[in-house]
Amino acid sequence: MRIIRDYQFVTPEDRGASAAIGNFDGVHIGHQSVIEIARKADPSAPLGVVTFEPHPREYFAPDAPPFRLMSPKARATRLEKLGVERLYELNFNAALAALTPREFAENVITRGLGLKHVVVGADFCFGKGRSGTVQDLQTFGKEMGFGVTIAELLEGTEGQVSSTAIRTALSEGRPRDAAAQLGHWHRIEGKVIGGEQRGRELGYPTANMSIDGLHPPKFGVYAVLVDVLDGPHKGTYHGAASLGVRPMFGENRANLETFLFDFSGDLYGSTLSIGLVDFLRPEEKFDGLQALIDQMDADCRQARDILGAL
Repeated sequence: MRIIRDYQFVTPEDRGASAAIGNFDGVHIGHQSVIEIARKADPSAPLGVVTFEPHPREYFAPDAPPFRLMSPKARATRLEKLGVERLYELNFNAALAALTPREFAENVITRGLGLKHVVVGADFCFGKGRSGTVQDLQTFGKEMGFGVTIAELLEGTEGQVSSTAIRTALSEGRPRDAAAQLGHWHRIEGKVIGGEQRGRELGYPTANMSIDGLHPPKFGVYAVLVDVLDGPHKGTYHGAASLGVRPMFGENRANLETFLFDFSGDLYGSTLSIGLVDFLRPEEKFDGLQALIDQMDADCRQARDILGAL
């Protein structure tokens, strides 16, 4: 998959794609449906996705609480797995935000990227102030020579599939409901960072990861699937993870600490992808270290049973 970040400098081989347009946070089953429509709209064209970085919501409200379900790198990895050949990850800045709907269609879609066909969701808005509608896009497509398909919004068992609904499920400790809309386990991906090594002292050495910039799922302990994406220990493992601020030790910067079952080795600097399977319990403060260890023993037994049944 090729990643193109500037619509004003696109090589001939990166033009002419059939592309889905949107933010694709989470790459949920609704997003996957839109991408599949783009694939079928012109099978002879490269399959593309047009998205924006930073997310427009981050650009207009930089101080708002984190809301993203995945990092740009994790999104790119997921899109590549779906067969996307061209990821147009456009720099969202003041100039792009100021384009009128017509200017966006003309300067970005037509002259810049040279797209043959675009697919958007029925609620898609574009251009300055989100003033452009899907009907406007169809009008511009006829005028400027690119095809347009409007994808109906997907309904799941819990209602309309959306990143907002997925965030709600995660905030309430319902990772399986989130997974039903995502089409995959919700994953937190990142590099293993140095910690206080308290887990090692307790007999539970953990791989610590930051969740900065991401929507925080409900704090507590989870049964998890672990993919080590690089390094000598690359592979898939089962584990239990604690997400939160570690109230037992008076710390308040949230992170993710994962204990891998039946594993021995150094993971510092490795990139991990942690899939949240089941919420086991909220985080809590214990009367002493032995009470904490006893609870961790019970958590790991429960997590093993859950993951063994998958």
